[in-house]
Amino acid sequence: MNPSRIAERVRRIKPSPSTSAADRANELRRQGKSIVNLVVGEPDFNTPEHIRRAAAAAMDAGATRYTLMAGTVELRQAIAAKLERENGLTYALSEIIATNGAKSAIYSALAATLQSGDEVIIPAPYWVSYPDMVLANDGVPVTVPCPEANGFKITPAQLAAAITPRTRWLLLNSPSNPTGASYTVAEYRALAEVLAAHPQVLVMTDDIYEHIRFDGERTPHLLNAAPELRDRTLAINGVSKTYAMTGWRIGWAAGPRDLILALDTLLSQSAGNCCSISQAAAAAALNGDQGFVAESVIVYKQRRDATLARINAIPGLSCRSPDGAFYLYINCAGLIGKTTPEGKVLVQDGDVVMYLLEKEGVAVVAGTAYGLSPYFRLSIATSIEILEEGCTRIARAVAALR
Repeated sequence: MNPSRIAERVRRIKPSPSTSAADRANELRRQGKSIVNLVVGEPDFNTPEHIRRAAAAAMDAGATRYTLMAGTVELRQAIAAKLERENGLTYALSEIIATNGAKSAIYSALAATLQSGDEVIIPAPYWVSYPDMVLANDGVPVTVPCPEANGFKITPAQLAAAITPRTRWLLLNSPSNPTGASYTVAEYRALAEVLAAHPQVLVMTDDIYEHIRFDGERTPHLLNAAPELRDRTLAINGVSKTYAMTGWRIGWAAGPRDLILALDTLLSQSAGNCCSISQAAAAAALNGDQGFVAESVIVYKQRRDATLARINAIPGLSCRSPDGAFYLYINCAGLIGKTTPEGKVLVQDGDVVMYLLEKEGVAVVAGTAYGLSPYFRLSIATSIEILEEGCTRIARAVAALR
């Protein structure tokens, strides 16, 4: 490929590290190697039956044509009802747009608002795609390291120090990928007090893991703590994680009408409307029986607790208990400087990850991909049997170091 014919906005970004890690694990599996893949953040449950039935019914009823660009009225009504019922937030249909997954909503919002050189504040650790999405839209990602000692969350002092006249967005993800950290109402309120002095800063909340929370409490939203920020907050969410609907590709954005109108215009000239059948399924997910959500969280919590205990029993590894989501962000500082049986010194978390893959066939993602090292991310969105096998292999690999 001749790089000169590829636009600079594409050449400045890299493929998703988590996707690359999954691809590498799958390639090794095709080669006949036994691989325990703990990379992918995708529920291992089937989409609930009543949601699948709604999709089939939509097809049988002929709902296989273009929809309104912003999404069907049925789906947007379901989203509005969910936001009011679960989050205490009221939005008109004109303030909601359905997108091809939450990822599309985030990317498109950046594309619709960033001018060259605009800055986006991203607390680290962060979801791997955030910085590259900013770069692809001519923005400047301003990553703020949020250490484990601070619960992996940005502090008001850090936020105040990061804001400049070029700051366009603050991006918040709670519960977080990769750490599972979740902001409290008080923490949101403290951040809002900083934002009060900077009215040019918009806030994007990535709420995709809101229902995967382990303390039995409802995840607070920024706008519950700071309703005065409504006119400059874009709330992003979707059905992928909550309802095991990753392949259905339905997300949404709710926010000020001018931002939603800009998204409608941009998407009308790029992606077009979401799949009509998936929209019918998503509406059924939001409006229907929510029993699956509670049941799946119980299973995730069991997996979290069992895996956390196994990992924290391995010398050189430690992990803070996540509030939610389905990942462990494992501190591997105790392995840095150790030597493998083949004589290679582990210098960084990327070396640890490659060692686990090559030595024992365990696939995880290095903390460098998330902006804070030395860590690696392990997904618990798989069976307890696979997690137990993965932990056994990790322990064996670590025991072989010297």
